Amino acid sequence: MKIITLHTRVNIDKLHNHLKQNLNSAFKEQKKSEINFTIKKSGDAIEISEPVLYEGFLFRIEVKGMELWITRSQHYVDDVNSLTVESILNDLFNDLSDKQGTDLILEG
Repeated sequence: MKIITLHTRVNIDKLHNHLKQNLNSAFKEQKKSEINFTIKKSGDAIEISEPVLYEGFLFRIEVKGMELWITRSQHYVDDVNSLTVESILNDLFNDLSDKQGTDLILEG
């Protein structure tokens, strides 16, 4: 799990919309690939998946106040698409942090 502080409160709907609007286009631009990830709100979490290529979710993101708790599927840790998505997510999280940046609290 990885925990990131945004330094500003973000609600799950705002995060969900931001990811839906930006993740796939950023991935296509960076990887030159036609892969489209599914970004689904599931209760108090957002799950990112691609059911054609991967079983289950790649990332599960929970909003806890000013923190994002990110669970990455253990099955795809070294997968190049998963690593690319993680890099893009970090940039998108910075977009939501009100210019204060993000802090990594825990990674493991």
